[in-house]
Amino acid sequence: MVSMAIIPCGSTSFAQWGIYPQCMLKPSTNKISSIQYGVTSRISNIAALNSSFFSRGSFSVLFDTRSSQTSHQRRGGLLVVRADSDYYSVLGVSKNASKSEIKSAYRKLARSYHPDVNKDAGAEQKFKEISNAYEVLSDDEKRSLYDKYGEAGLKGAGMGMGDFSNPFDLFESLFEGMGGMGGMGMGSRGSRSRAVDGQDEYYNLVLDFKEAVFGVEKEIEISRLESCGTCEGSGAKPGTQPTKCSTCGGQGQVVSSARTPLGVFQQVMTCSSCGGTGEISTPCNTCSGDGRVRRTKRISLKVPAGVDAGSRLRVRNEGNAGRRGGSPGDLFVIIDVMPDPVLKRDDTNILYTCKVSYIDAILGTSIKVPTVDGMVDLKIPAGTQPNTTLVMSKKGVPLLNKRNMRGDQLVRVQVEIPKKLSSEERKLIEELSDLSKAKAVSSRR
Repeated sequence: MVSMAIIPCGSTSFAQWGIYPQCMLKPSTNKISSIQYGVTSRISNIAALNSSFFSRGSFSVLFDTRSSQTSHQRRGGLLVVRADSDYYSVLGVSKNASKSEIKSAYRKLARSYHPDVNKDAGAEQKFKEISNAYEVLSDDEKRSLYDKYGEAGLKGAGMGMGDFSNPFDLFESLFEGMGGMGGMGMGSRGSRSRAVDGQDEYYNLVLDFKEAVFGVEKEIEISRLESCGTCEGSGAKPGTQPTKCSTCGGQGQVVSSARTPLGVFQQVMTCSSCGGTGEISTPCNTCSGDGRVRRTKRISLKVPAGVDAGSRLRVRNEGNAGRRGGSPGDLFVIIDVMPDPVLKRDDTNILYTCKVSYIDAILGTSIKVPTVDGMVDLKIPAGTQPNTTLVMSKKGVPLLNKRNMRGDQLVRVQVEIPKKLSSEERKLIEELSDLSKAKAVSSRR
């Protein structure tokens, strides 16, 4: 069966196709025909009946829970797979297939064999085989090892065959945001009980120039969502029990369909009545059903030396609380730095411009220069030319998280030439000019 979901996106919309496998296998032609709603397609040469693509015995799948639990448990166990055929044939792709081709093949097969859709015996086992093959081939490192050494390569790299993800979690992560089962009108497994992580919080912190250079400890006050103490984060009024949502029938999603000459168009949306939980509860009076309340908190924050405007500090688990047991978000502190009126910063270097007279530039001198460490004596060598840059070693900004390593202070020398001279100064300059000319003539001889 072919269906397409129309999903709005701003002022536009796009079509999402989902494939419902209702297949008839014909041994005489080795073809698959799929007919629904007047739309017929024939897909030739996909696989022969005796190929590994359709072989139920191609994999032996079991759950190793390190106990006597049965192999029918869907969650909580470690997936162990022993392959008689390779992962490429399981997904029906070539060994040169791109990541997008592998992903597309997995989605089509996962839709077909997901136990919530396919009730045939062996469908769940096939679904796990497909998921395991996709997890290996979609990871560059695992795929490279598998191509070279097969499953033995995965084991040798310390990824034993029990290290793969839960196939149902893998499936849900790929179809998340696509209307559950890729437009198939079903909610994903565990969508009602899945924990939702809290959002991150952001705080703007303004530092002065030297605080950013040398680091500082600040106490800041943030506002964030914390778990409600009255309902312990459930959002339900204490002493009440949730009931199944009558709007979505407990699925957490609602589907609207429209029949067209091209098939059935479906739009899958989160149920607005229950917010996708599939349950209706009497809301807690304290948090109004959200499970969280906004509170302020003071946090002591250590700003490392060397931060600059635009730097972001991450404080783990100090963001908004999660819902239904989800992890809290993080706090991101965005740094802004007030400029210094004299010193400028260029990465880990400090820039400063000084002015000296032409006499000092000729004869040389020593001047006081401001630095982040205070006033420091700087020697101006004799004969310093205009716009010369002098380096004051290790007087710059410490490298981030490396206080023992610092940049330099670069001092640009501007030579001041007087616009007006007294008669005595002019006479001395002329005498100096005559001496310079005589020296030049004698040097030519």
